[in-house]
Amino acid sequence: MSVKEILLLGNPKLYEVCKPVNKEEIEEVKSIIEDLHDTLMDFRKKYNAGRAIAAPQIGYMKRVIYMNIDKPIVFINPVLDILSAEMFELWDDCMSFPDILVKVKRHKRCHISYKDLDWHNQSLQFENELSELIQHEVDHLNGILAISRAIDGKSFALRSQKEFLK
Repeated sequence: MSVKEILLLGNPKLYEVCKPVNKEEIEEVKSIIEDLHDTLMDFRKKYNAGRAIAAPQIGYMKRVIYMNIDKPIVFINPVLDILSAEMFELWDDCMSFPDILVKVKRHKRCHISYKDLDWHNQSLQFENELSELIQHEVDHLNGILAISRAIDGKSFALRSQKEFLK
């Protein structure tokens, strides 16, 4: 139950594929969720940004995502099982490189299946920015950073230069 250091761009752990959570590990996961919550809230205070965080961003190499927009949602062993053919472009940001924006293409809609903290099967559908967000977080679990999905060599900008971006 504390603010953890967020792994930053260049840390090789960010490129590792996370292992699935086993049911027997659920109590450990509950403790990690508290750390993810505290870390996300601290990041929000500093950067006025941050809607979700993946466990590997604090060095916990398991398939766990914590999202907190209107209410907290915990995704354990999430699987993106339906992705729309329709794509859209946007400037993405990441807690692991907070001063950099990267232009990416994402699926406009997606469906995700996952376990909750009670180990029940759940599923949700997202579209637009929330679809992008959950795709971004699942990428973290697979060792993929948004910079790897940049549209081209001109798809990077400093957050301080956001006013010039289209």
